[in-house]
Amino acid sequence: MTAEEIARRSADAMWAEDRASQGLGMRIVSVGPGRATLEMTVRDDMVNGHAIGHGGLTFTLADSAFAFACNSYNRSTVAAAADIRFLAPTRLGDVLVAEAVERERTGHDGVYDVTVRCGDVVVAEFVGRSKEIRGTLFEEGQ
Repeated sequence: MTAEEIARRSADAMWAEDRASQGLGMRIVSVGPGRATLEMTVRDDMVNGHAIGHGGLTFTLADSAFAFACNSYNRSTVAAAADIRFLAPTRLGDVLVAEAVERERTGHDGVYDVTVRCGDVVVAEFVGRSKEIRGTLFEEGQ
């Protein structure tokens, strides 16, 4: 199986159980070894009291892209830490695209950069630190 096929099968296995990302209307745009792109449209139930997209939901989109990127090797991996910088507000109807890219992976630890955009505007920058745990997402011989 190629690295691209492993990444796709890992994403499919995760997506099947990811009720949070599905419930927020996220969509997987692409996945590959150490990378993933997801998108989400800001709905009316995602707008806060300032009439802008809730930052926690922008964080959640970035975190989901990070999760698909760091699990793309068929090794069960979780977040060890994450931080985000909000650079621009989002609005009702905006389509947010989160692109996660592996910066470094050594042993059981990884660092991933996630850029969240609305069109050409960067609305947030997220850095996630991952930790591999025991297990895989699917049986590779099947």
